[in-house]
Amino acid sequence: MNIPSRLLQLLMVVLMVGGASYLMMQSLPGDAAWRIAAGRYGYDALDAAAAASVRAELGLEAQGGMHFLYWLGDILRLELGTSLISGESVWVEIRHQLGNSLSLAGAALGISLLIGPPLGLLAGLRAGGWLDRSLLAVCSLLRATPQFLLALVLILLISVEMGLLPAAGHGEPQHFILPAMTLALGLAAVSARLARDAMAAVTQTAFHDFARWKGLSNAQTFWRHGLRHVALPLVTYLGLQFVTLVEGVVVIESIFGWPGIGHALVHAIFSRDVPMVQGTALVLGVGFVLINLLVDLLGRQLDPRGVK
Repeated sequence: MNIPSRLLQLLMVVLMVGGASYLMMQSLPGDAAWRIAAGRYGYDALDAAAAASVRAELGLEAQGGMHFLYWLGDILRLELGTSLISGESVWVEIRHQLGNSLSLAGAALGISLLIGPPLGLLAGLRAGGWLDRSLLAVCSLLRATPQFLLALVLILLISVEMGLLPAAGHGEPQHFILPAMTLALGLAAVSARLARDAMAAVTQTAFHDFARWKGLSNAQTFWRHGLRHVALPLVTYLGLQFVTLVEGVVVIESIFGWPGIGHALVHAIFSRDVPMVQGTALVLGVGFVLINLLVDLLGRQLDPRGVK
């Protein structure tokens, strides 16, 4: 494991994510002072005096990258700055919102593991059979369906028509089910195909034929010899997909009213809360690097060839 290259990667993430988010926020049309004042005081209390007060307080006229340099100074002090809307520490706000997103992503990942890999393994053991063909059709349909459309279909069927679960909300266990299921179905579709392809490849190997020749059943052969071959691509995919889940729940959180980091990021962009946008993007970027490192470590342990 090349530690210096990982540290360099983290540094590049900080500079690129921070710089890109700052430039994109500065390129948005309209007066930032009015947006920030609206976020602080509400649109009913918004007037020219409030906008002028915000502009003078925050020094919004001082452009030319000075605010970005101030933000880099905060990073060197291991801080993320202060929200322009609430006045609270960006890290304090992100920590609460990220916890909600991680819990939702974890629930989605758990549900997908219960659905996708078991079906994929069964299909791989009998490649070309009716289960394999049916699974391919269902997985293709799920992958082709946008998540927002799948979310609306689940809301209409389960919440509106059947009345079994709430359509939105947070704080109760039943609020997890619909948004987690929406995220999990697409994830399960891919993990099922990965598990199927890996299992089908295992059944074609010499060690699998030899194990069967010795009298071992398919289940015994899988648990003793094939598990690590199947687990390696699944762990790699699911580890990276977990970051994508956290980053990609913006639409799902907005539809289901889930107070996570994606939902907060959308509001921060509308309110021109630049430190909040930069801090959120940075936490997600660094999280991607760290999880990528963890996946590499797990992959080395699971690799049946014993690559070190």
